[in-house]
Amino acid sequence: MTDDRIALRELLEKGSDTTLLREMIGFATQRLMELEAETLCGAGHGERSENRTNQRNGYRDRDWQTRAGTVELRIPKLRHGSYFPGFLEPRRMGEKALTAVIQEAYVQGISTRSVDDLVKAMGMDGISKSQVSRLCSEIDERVQTFLRRPIEGDWPYLWLDATYIKARRDHHIVSVAVIVAVAVNTDGRREVLGMTIGNSEAEPFWTEFLRSLTRRGLRGVKLVVSDAHEGLKAAITKVLGATWQRCRVHFMRNAMAYAGKTQRRVVSAWVGTAFAQDDADAARKQWRQVADQLRPRVSKLAALMDNAEADVLAYMDFPVQHRAKIHSTNPLERLNGEIKRRSDVVGIFPNEVAVVRLIGALLLEQNDEWAVQRARYMSLETIAPLSDNPTVSLPTIAA
Repeated sequence: MTDDRIALRELLEKGSDTTLLREMIGFATQRLMELEAETLCGAGHGERSENRTNQRNGYRDRDWQTRAGTVELRIPKLRHGSYFPGFLEPRRMGEKALTAVIQEAYVQGISTRSVDDLVKAMGMDGISKSQVSRLCSEIDERVQTFLRRPIEGDWPYLWLDATYIKARRDHHIVSVAVIVAVAVNTDGRREVLGMTIGNSEAEPFWTEFLRSLTRRGLRGVKLVVSDAHEGLKAAITKVLGATWQRCRVHFMRNAMAYAGKTQRRVVSAWVGTAFAQDDADAARKQWRQVADQLRPRVSKLAALMDNAEADVLAYMDFPVQHRAKIHSTNPLERLNGEIKRRSDVVGIFPNEVAVVRLIGALLLEQNDEWAVQRARYMSLETIAPLSDNPTVSLPTIAA
């Protein structure tokens, strides 16, 4: 019996709990890495062969986070070159999409200088259009399947945000709005529900995007969190009929524009006292008191607070356990930062299809990462009551 079969039998004799699953994963991945290392070397470990092209050079330890827990891996090292297993590359899809966008720009001869430098650094000289077409088709199919998938269940919280990217259209460079929607369902799980691109953030654009989400099955939205935009606010009312939460962070930036440089810290702390209240009534009372006290000194800021009270404090009517996550678009900021970081590499996209390809691939990766996280974004006990279809508890039958 081979050593592999002996090791596998020892695992099976340990039981069928989570520890067994974790060790089985470790066993399979370790064997996979050994086989890949043998292929790269042209011979087995310690084997003498005329076909050998490289040699092993020990191992490096790496912890791998899986659904079954942490798996300790020993990644083979090579004397010449390097080896890294493909299953440990969480950004593989995004990097492939980035490469495809760069290649497309390079083939079309419209890449910026920074893209040209990156193309040469990646060794992509002499790329044919057919090669680019095959790679782009593969990515586009996966991205479109992800963006058009059915949306199931209730989604009490929905975050919407837009970022702008430059792309070429009809031989002109234009600014393209990239809209991203992230939501949390009644299982407490966070997902990227969709994205689209357009010329601006006008009401018809937002309306069509939200309708596309509802056609795919979006329902049960109680609160939509976004920056202040009249077109978006009107679209939310028209399509979703949900409460709108004006991003608290963006509001404070707007408010501080009315305060003098020497007063901004004091005014910010003053307004912040309303956010520190325990319930909605207390928060609104404190909000009005601060506005009244500011009125003689900073009348424009007081007027802004009067108009924004209901929208900025909307989150106070929801469970206290959720308020830190629903008072602003901060849950989307990290995602937008990654979008900006990747798009800055390209500079100017060759076309709008390339924008969807790269951003869609990044969103697909992020959604996959959220799906395998063991902890829920919000606890099941606190978010389940927000469902339009609450679980019905049946009375206990007496024995």
